[in-house]
Amino acid sequence: MTNRKLEAVYENGVLRPLEPLDLREHQRVSVIVSPVPLATLAPSDEEWMDVDCLQLYAAEADESISVEAVREALSKIPGSLTTDFIAEREER
Repeated sequence: MTNRKLEAVYENGVLRPLEPLDLREHQRVSVIVSPVPLATLAPSDEEWMDVDCLQLYAAEADESISVEAVREALSKIPGSLTTDFIAEREER
């Protein structure tokens, strides 16, 4: 794969590309992050965003819960979510 520019969404601590990538599983890549201001997005780019839901979650966020606490809780879930994530991406 050659260098290429693409857009991604940051969700739950993970950058999710908005298009498929020609990469091997677990391949390491270098990433440069440049936020795209919402004002520059075309209305069609915002169709996938549930702004009301995002605002609700932001209002309910508990800043006292650390990322480490979330990781510890998630580590107790048996199995792997990787297969689920891959299947979800293939459905789109």
